[in-house]
Amino acid sequence: MTVEEKVKDWLVDEGMFRDKKIEDNAEFHYVIEFPNDNIMDVVKPKGKDCIIVGCATQVAPEHIELMVSSTPENRRSFLFDLQFGINRYFVDFDLNVNQDLLQQFILTDVIYEDGLTKNELIRTIKRVFKAKLHCIMLIDKKFGSISKKDDSSNENSMFV
Repeated sequence: MTVEEKVKDWLVDEGMFRDKKIEDNAEFHYVIEFPNDNIMDVVKPKGKDCIIVGCATQVAPEHIELMVSSTPENRRSFLFDLQFGINRYFVDFDLNVNQDLLQQFILTDVIYEDGLTKNELIRTIKRVFKAKLHCIMLIDKKFGSISKKDDSSNENSMFV
């Protein structure tokens, strides 16, 4: 059984598999849903011996407005706390920041093929999601909650 077949079977078994994307620079790219209504990606780059689990999230315009109305010191403190907190999850991150305003964040983790098991894949997916949850909760804590309309299509795939 190939790595691709194994990974897809595990994702299907756990009810996470949503779609397969065809990409020139990937041996396979699966769009998954974990938990419900949260889109993530599982990608095996071409020529690499690893799997990347990732999640990209756009900051809601309402949250950006709340950030704009806060003090520059509060925004800088938030960015420091965010980076410090994400590091606790042992995931890689890329923050898109413009004038101390967080616009988007991308969280990823890598599993090398020699350590790829179903257990490690699922734990990595959960770790990336919990790091995302940390980011969202910290935004709410620092700048206030917003009530969102019911938008059940959370299309935040990192390659959309």
